[in-house]
Amino acid sequence: MQRTLFTVVVILAVVVAAILFLVLRPKPTASSADATAGARFVIGDANAKVTVVDFSNYLCGHCRDHANNVFPLIKRDYIDTGKIRYVFRDFPFGGQENVIRAGEAAACAADSNLYLEYHEALFRAQMQWAGLSGQALNNYFADLAGQIGIAPATFSECLKSGNKRAGVIADQKLAIDLGLTGTPSFIVNGETFTGQRPYDSWREILDKALAGQSKGDDQGGYSSPTKP
Repeated sequence: MQRTLFTVVVILAVVVAAILFLVLRPKPTASSADATAGARFVIGDANAKVTVVDFSNYLCGHCRDHANNVFPLIKRDYIDTGKIRYVFRDFPFGGQENVIRAGEAAACAADSNLYLEYHEALFRAQMQWAGLSGQALNNYFADLAGQIGIAPATFSECLKSGNKRAGVIADQKLAIDLGLTGTPSFIVNGETFTGQRPYDSWREILDKALAGQSKGDDQGGYSSPTKP
């Protein structure tokens, strides 16, 4: 009798714990429809049938692989041909001040209409600036700007002003509100896809979206605060 009672108590405790987890865990406070709200960096046809929202982290290796190896193919076949619109958003993790600063730097480059070039340069040079902070980090970002044709003095003044930080933080908050947990994360016409994936997989996703079909999220490689 006591053993039966103990078993019942254990089962009830497990059920209560599960219910408490479901009730108390943080829930998304934004919907995928909000993913493009206030977007700062958008390329492609504004009237395109499909919109891709890319949440990336400048120190995420999987994001680097996507930016360097897959995105150029997406741009060639889908963006430049007017099929899709592509939105870039920042997703720094907690405590990543250098990633926030990288997002600010990319926004400063956008003032010279060189956002995409700088965005790609940040990923290519990822390991060179990953360990920098403070003025050394600012100087590196200014030198990187000079390499793509932006006057370092003008760029440094923008970075020093701090005016671009709010936009990066807003993107970070949106990612959290959407319930995203890793990078890169993508929202394609309301469907969420987590992780870096090969171009063939992207072609399938985009072609289905263009045909008005949806495709569930089969996660690829991704980074998170607990999964480098």
